[in-house]
Amino acid sequence: MLTLAARPESRDTSDPRPHAVVIGSGFGGLAAAVRLGARGYRVTVLERLEQPGGRARVHRRDGFTFDAGPTIVTAPFLFEELWELAGKRLSDDVTMVPMDPFYRIRFSDGATFDYSGDPERMRAEVAKFSPGDVAGYERFMAHARAVCALGFEQLGHVPFGSVGAMLKIAPDLLRLSGHRSVHSVVASFIRDERLRTVFSFHPLLIGGNPFKASGVYCLIADLERRWGVHFAMGGTGKLVDGLVRLIRGQGGRVRLGAEVGEIVVENGAARGVRLAGGDFIPAGIVVSNADSALTQAKLLPESLRWSPRRLKRSRSSMGLFVWYFGTRRRYPDVAHHTIMLGPRYRELLGDIFDRKVLAEDASLYLHRPTATDDSLAPPGQDCFYVLAPVPNLAGGQDWAALAEPYRQRIEAMLEESVLPNLRAELATSFVTTPQDFQDDFLSFRGSGFGLEPVLTQSAWFRPHNRSSVPNLYLVGAGTHPGAGLPGVLSSARILDRVVPDARVTA
Repeated sequence: MLTLAARPESRDTSDPRPHAVVIGSGFGGLAAAVRLGARGYRVTVLERLEQPGGRARVHRRDGFTFDAGPTIVTAPFLFEELWELAGKRLSDDVTMVPMDPFYRIRFSDGATFDYSGDPERMRAEVAKFSPGDVAGYERFMAHARAVCALGFEQLGHVPFGSVGAMLKIAPDLLRLSGHRSVHSVVASFIRDERLRTVFSFHPLLIGGNPFKASGVYCLIADLERRWGVHFAMGGTGKLVDGLVRLIRGQGGRVRLGAEVGEIVVENGAARGVRLAGGDFIPAGIVVSNADSALTQAKLLPESLRWSPRRLKRSRSSMGLFVWYFGTRRRYPDVAHHTIMLGPRYRELLGDIFDRKVLAEDASLYLHRPTATDDSLAPPGQDCFYVLAPVPNLAGGQDWAALAEPYRQRIEAMLEESVLPNLRAELATSFVTTPQDFQDDFLSFRGSGFGLEPVLTQSAWFRPHNRSSVPNLYLVGAGTHPGAGLPGVLSSARILDRVVPDARVTA
């Protein structure tokens, strides 16, 4: 709790606009800042790290540029909307390139499925594996269209602040199989096991187990078909840089190396934040883009925090092991996005999400941005990152000891499949583990995507965008509607509905 003796930070007294503070500069926080700035707030974004972007920060090593986090941009109109709110055009700052195919899915036997937005080519790919499933694929996509129309287009930017709001959509949720898992829904349309994997893996992109994630997330298949999968030339960090410029152009601030130690609550309402160094920053509005578990269990005054029991009961998404590396040669046959499936699917996901053991086998997401943008590596070289879903820190793994042996196992998998002679061609190499997610991003249990997207942690059951503490709001992966770029950008969009106009708090 703030006392009258707390040291306030100096402020620009020439700016009469009411002040909003945003904790964290991930995409949710940056989008929130732009939206609040467009509505008349003077905004200060506080980032504890030394560069903006949160999990979307950028690593630069030995002439290579690596996006640390998000690499798949869907629903680009959500970014375009932010630029328009600031009186600008996205295309003036960032060049978005559509991916074709979206992904190349490679099975352990070497068979591949090129996943794209072209209906005719997709039918041909399905027929390549199972001609009898083409009609089922069509029915599944029609189902995904209906789910996306409700779950994303109608409800993705709607706050679920009451039980009544949840009950109102319950019949539609049941009708669209929201109570079933994504894999179960896909299996009701498609018989071939490999195709069931192809059309059910999407929840992994937002931290969910396809065998547990709500069938609502079937909407991702339609979202991708309708708006495509894109890459920002120069890397996703270009979107971060552009958003920071928008905020500053609105008269806002982005402060780096500024760690928030506490959300200050007085008379039952948020009144600002206190930095770890002691400075108090007053604000009429506080928006937390920090991990929602951190916000609820650490940043609030003790009397308002989640109880240890509730925190323990929450289900976190999986951990992520990411190996960033550059090669001295090019690998032109490797697609921009490759999903490399191991020999097991359900069993491996059980090891990761339920048993929380580090398996001998793995499924991998291999990102080769230099397939599209060769400026990200020195001439004649290639830039990669490979991501392996792993248990979060609840599994008790000692990543200081395991990181290098596990990296070597992944290196061997890649060398034996799509990147021959990889070890000899390495030009630069480093890793990020679940322990780094906890240390760098204060991610509870070192999870890669916050709370796991199961039905009992979705919509009203997820931490609300408007907190029970007046003047406090939540954005980002850990609140409604969830993880992934469309999710975190939509969480900021919700603020337009729940945050009062600037003049009301002036």
